[in-house]
Amino acid sequence: MVPLLTILTLAFWLMPLVSSGQSNDVGKAVIVIDPGHGGTDSGAIGINGIQEKDMVLKVGKEMARLNDELFGESFEIYLTRYTDTLISLGDRAFLAKKFNANLFVSLHCNHSSNPSAVGVEVYVPNYGKYMRESILLAYQLQKGLRQNIGFESRGVKFANFQVLRETVDYCPTVLVELGFLSDRDEAHHLTQDENVMAIALSILSCFIRLKMIL
Repeated sequence: MVPLLTILTLAFWLMPLVSSGQSNDVGKAVIVIDPGHGGTDSGAIGINGIQEKDMVLKVGKEMARLNDELFGESFEIYLTRYTDTLISLGDRAFLAKKFNANLFVSLHCNHSSNPSAVGVEVYVPNYGKYMRESILLAYQLQKGLRQNIGFESRGVKFANFQVLRETVDYCPTVLVELGFLSDRDEAHHLTQDENVMAIALSILSCFIRLKMIL
């Protein structure tokens, strides 16, 4: 569990960076957050019974809340889903185009038949207009989640996931696997509200640090 003091320190460290962010035509960078799965598609089921679809939705909503309440709506953030509904992969990618996104981030949790598997993976497309920027964002996300949260880094990996290949020609795009629900410690970690807040802050910090690609 991340100590509350660590969370508050991270928030304090981020606040001076917000005002210097590069903006789009309406004054703010547009970020589309894609909480994976939903509805009848639960995604991975944790060792403690938690469902991937619920965990990633909590992280996505917390990112939007922190953006509004802590950083004065520094970004224009949209979620591909706000409730427990199933959205097609094509529609998720379409929303990035519809909102003219500067970044697309798909949130997931991992699962393995090996109960000792732990850590965070970030996937990027292996081709496309914004592949280079996607890789840069992915490495920063890995670094932030390792340093700020203590997650083990499992590396940046290439993949041909539909949400990646259908957004990479429009904006930098990544898919983040936020730990293993098959690991008792990481599954428990994601059930704690303060840890969800810390993960959301860590991801937002990468957006702020990489404002040059927004």
